[in-house]
Amino acid sequence: MNLPNKLTMFRVFLIPIFVIIMMLDMESKYLYACLVFIIASITDTLDGKIARKYNLVTDFGKFMDPLADKLLVISALICMIEVNLVPGWMVIIIVARELSVSILRAIAAADGTVIAAGKSGKRKTVTQMVAIVLLLLGQYRGNQTILMAGTVFITVATLLTLYSGWEYLYGNRHVFMNSK
Repeated sequence: MNLPNKLTMFRVFLIPIFVIIMMLDMESKYLYACLVFIIASITDTLDGKIARKYNLVTDFGKFMDPLADKLLVISALICMIEVNLVPGWMVIIIVARELSVSILRAIAAADGTVIAAGKSGKRKTVTQMVAIVLLLLGQYRGNQTILMAGTVFITVATLLTLYSGWEYLYGNRHVFMNSK
């Protein structure tokens, strides 16, 4: 278990902590949840940079890193539905895209093909993470300007989610056609 993989697993460990904080009945929960989410998001950046710089890329990391990202973002967004920070229909689009791309990657992997993350998928993830931070921070501070910025970011993230999902599925449609 190298350092990048430990950082990925730490991110997974932070997910239930984030969820528990969001379930608490206290005003400062949004601040604490935001801090946990930021720490988890930073590990996403660090694990990839360290793995590439020191040639520590592993099959475990290739599988677990994107899964940890998906679990983190989806968990946060589902918690945010409950407190009316994000509309459910946006979360449904995001979850549907993540499941579709994950299934596509699994089918491709069964045939020995690796589908790398594209730029639109990376932009989507960053935009989702920024939206979540802004919405949590805006809710904590009671600041309508920050909440509006978060709303704009989650809307852009939803549009990027649709685009990147289409890009993955259309660009790799041969995987479905050639699967056994």
